[in-house]
This record gives sequence, C-alpha cells and structure tokens, in this order.
Amino acid sequence: MTKRIVIVGGGTGGTVLTNRLTDDLAAEIDAGDVEVTLVNDTPEQTYKPAFLYVAFGKKTLAEAHRPLTDLVDTRRVDLVVDRVSGIDTENKHLTLDAADRGLDYDYLVLATGANLVPDEVPGLKEGGHHFYGPNGAERLRDALADFTEGHLVLSVIGVPHMCPAAPVEFVLMADAWFRERGLRDDVDITYTYPIQRAHGIQSIADWATDLFEERDINLETFFNAEEIDPDAKVVETMEGTELDYDLLVGIPPHAGSDLVTDAGLGDDGWVAVDKHTLEAANAEDVYAIGDVADLPTSKAGSVAHYAAGTVADRLASRVRGLVPTATYDGKTICFIESGMDEATFVEFAYGDEPAVREPSKLLHWSKLAYNESYWLTARGLI
Repeated sequence: MTKRIVIVGGGTGGTVLTNRLTDDLAAEIDAGDVEVTLVNDTPEQTYKPAFLYVAFGKKTLAEAHRPLTDLVDTRRVDLVVDRVSGIDTENKHLTLDAADRGLDYDYLVLATGANLVPDEVPGLKEGGHHFYGPNGAERLRDALADFTEGHLVLSVIGVPHMCPAAPVEFVLMADAWFRERGLRDDVDITYTYPIQRAHGIQSIADWATDLFEERDINLETFFNAEEIDPDAKVVETMEGTELDYDLLVGIPPHAGSDLVTDAGLGDDGWVAVDKHTLEAANAEDVYAIGDVADLPTSKAGSVAHYAAGTVADRLASRVRGLVPTATYDGKTICFIESGMDEATFVEFAYGDEPAVREPSKLLHWSKLAYNESYWLTARGLI
C-alpha cells in the first residue's frame, strides 16, 4: 500500500525536507510506493533573513522570494497551494480551505513556522516598526531614510522570536549606518531586552554588551514593554518605567499555529516534540520542524535545516520498514553582523555555550555569500 507523507509549510524546513525525501525515496516514489505532498498557503517561499538588509536598502523584497515550483521537484512531489484549516490526528486527515478537498496521510510533518502578533501589545502596530515581514521591512527602510536625528529604540518585546540574533545585528548595523552618513552624533540608540542580559545566550549577551558600551549604544535589560503610546512616543513597561523614543523598532510577540492548539499537539501553538527525534508527543506519526516545534534552542533557519535532515532520514527508514536511528542534536549555526562590513559566527548544539568569534570582514562576506546561495540550500543542492 502506498505510504503518504504530507508536509505542511513551504519555508526552509518544508522545502529542505521535501527535497531530501524526493531524492532519498526517488525509487519508491517512481514505483508508486510513496507519495510526497507539500502544502503551502502561498505559491512562493520567503527568505526572511533578507528583511534585515531590506531595512537598510541593501536588498529588495524581490530578492527574498522564489516560486516553490523552482525549489521542489514537481515531478515527484504534489505541490498543493492551499491553507490547512484542520488536523485530525486520530483519523490522519487534513481539512483544506478549498471546497470539498482534504488530504489523508500516513506521516505528517508540520513546518508552519511562527506568526507575528503585534496586536498583543496595545499601540505597537501604530507606534512601532519592525523588519520581521515584507511590509514592515519596507516601512522601516523609508523611516530610516528620513531619520536624521533623535532617539532610535529597538525593543525586543516578544520572546521567543525568529532569528534571535537579528535585533542585536540591527542596532550594530544602525550604529555603523548612521556613522557612515555623519549622523551618529545626532542619533541616540537604545536596545532593550526582557531579561537581565542583552540576549538569551550568555556568551552572545556578554559579547553584545561589551560592543554596545564601546559604540555608545544604551542597553536596558529586564525591560518588558506593556503598551506603546504612539502620540506621546513613549514605551510603557510592566516594570512601571517609561522610555521616550523618536523611532521605535519593536520586535513583536510571536505565536505558533492555532492548528496546533486545536489539534491538541501543544500549548500556545507550538508542537510538543521529542527534541532528538522531532516526533510529536501527543500524536502518532506526526513530526514538527522549524519554528513551530517546541525545542530548547533558537528559532533559526539552520535549526529547521538540520532538523529536516533528521526527519527525512527517519521517514525514509520507516517507509522501508526499518527502525529509524537518525537523531537531531540541536545543531545551530548563526552569522551575526557586527556592523555594515563585519560579522561574527557561532555554532552550538543542545547544552552548549557557543564561543563568539572575533568579528571580521571575511565572516561578513561569508554571511552575504550564504544569503546569495540560500536558494541552493532550499533546493537541497548544498
């Protein structure tokens, strides 16, 4: 009987997994023993790390998008552009928005990512900017282009969030960007973080704190924004303090998927999984990869990439009647811009404290090279 593998979500994790499966199981797919279906609610994939560069006019939105038909082998995968509106794990069935259509599965992989929920903070949509989506990145680009003096505040409001190092990158890039324009003496920069250090990972927090002090970037920790007053341009915190701003970049709260909660797969929209096998804790034959998986590591593209490889190996074993042995060790890699022309790099796994390398132009150009070659990664070529 044909084994049906359905992947929901066409981001990094979903496309890498799809391509790994269609390569590894090519013979089984061609023989009709396996079917692979990728479901995404748009016909394109978006490479979200590009939005940081859009904000500074270094990339365009067009560079952040590719049609999914260019990224997966549609000869061996059924690409369905539709929205999944329901998951029945008991009967192994998905409900789609399209009329009279659903999908049955034998194995289900959720790679639906994270969603921005700025409405959870009153005034944030009206009073703040962000670079975590296409429209936000373009609005911020225009605001930065017109900003010549005043107080720029970046406030990390929601954790966990995608690309955990990106807020640190933004303020370091903004510092260099204003210096290049001869405006830095007229611009104050403040970075705020919800806990009592500058980042969730101690070594990155220590590195960033030293660099902030060196570059005259104000650091406010244990700062939890509760409400934004867009008219007065004030951030009010749960701790009872206020911070004035002229331009606010607020990293909005993130949420998982209502599908996950409704299906009983996890709290707050994040899928509860075994951190090594990526198997759902609350349903059989269901996996989760990428940001939607509740893992004790960063919500980063590299996590989705490496987790996809583990799930591909485990699924290939299962459809062949073998015992899966592949596991994910939490491997995460991240380039971190430290200005407009230098970057550092960290690599770690579960339980590791990463060492932060000395920033260099070489690592900056390495990050830019990876951004350019990312589409090859999504295709499963590197």
